[in-house]
Amino acid sequence: MKLSILDQSPISAGKTAHEAVQATLDLAEAADGWGYTRYWLAEHHGSDGVAGSAPEILVTRVAAATSHMRVGSGGVMLSHYSPLKVAENFRVLETLYPGRIDLGIGRAPGSDRLTSQALANGGNPLSVEDFPRKVSDLLGYLGGGLEPGHPFEHIQAMPDGPTAPETWLLGSSDQSAMLAAHFGCPFSFAHFINNIGGPQILNIYRERFRPSSRLTVPEASLGVFVFCSEDEEEARRHAASRGLFFLRNRKGETGGVPSPEEALAYPYTEMERHFVNDTLSRTIAGTPDGVKAQMLALGEEHGGIEEFVVVNQCYDFGFRMKTYELMAEAFELEPRG
Repeated sequence: MKLSILDQSPISAGKTAHEAVQATLDLAEAADGWGYTRYWLAEHHGSDGVAGSAPEILVTRVAAATSHMRVGSGGVMLSHYSPLKVAENFRVLETLYPGRIDLGIGRAPGSDRLTSQALANGGNPLSVEDFPRKVSDLLGYLGGGLEPGHPFEHIQAMPDGPTAPETWLLGSSDQSAMLAAHFGCPFSFAHFINNIGGPQILNIYRERFRPSSRLTVPEASLGVFVFCSEDEEEARRHAASRGLFFLRNRKGETGGVPSPEEALAYPYTEMERHFVNDTLSRTIAGTPDGVKAQMLALGEEHGGIEEFVVVNQCYDFGFRMKTYELMAEAFELEPRG
């Protein structure tokens, strides 16, 4: 079983973005030694609770601080950007760290509507029709070229080289799964966003998969939110922070990740409590053995998953580090010197 990390670079209440980014680097260095397979950096905008608005920049720093893991975006929100520019960003990264770079592509805006419009600079970041074309162009720039007759068919993303980033499609819906299958890309399903219909969505991906020069057989991973401690109650206590943080984001409120004490003492309305309970239903919290058992069962339910991408967004960075260390031990990852 492979374990990987999706880091959203959360900013705890009372802390700074500088501290959040430093925590990302500290966690990445530790994870590289613990035996994790990949380290992905998320893209979010317009939130003072996460520091990761430019994953392509963080990838550079994390890759420089590590030696073994693949490092990449989880993901770049392609709807905002020129496919050529994204391809060139990641070709530079591949040139710097050949054989270690992943380019995860997401369709969601990762921000509020107004910020999305500003990022797209007059374009329509929410266009359902535009996204598949952008994916096609991006893959063409990264290898194989654009289709004949394309207005940019003679343009090549630079710098060129013998290897290319490994390109993943990320998502929580059947549309993302079908795109990944159509283009012959690996697919990472975000269970931590949507825990409904995942097995069926991954079945669609596997059944419709078309082999490509990038991938000959379907490859899928599962993104899961995990809080792990030797004390199950402690794990559940830290998970409460996620519930309140997500609620505040949904309500358009500002602020970093709250402490467990604040989250547990918060006077939720009945509707807010329902929302938080639904959020926490997509969270695995418990002891190392209990977490491992739940994850393995989830993997079987989703058709035999062989790689989990683990997300943890909590107030206490020490607990966050401990979660990943305990999971590495529970899954018997091979430590690296």
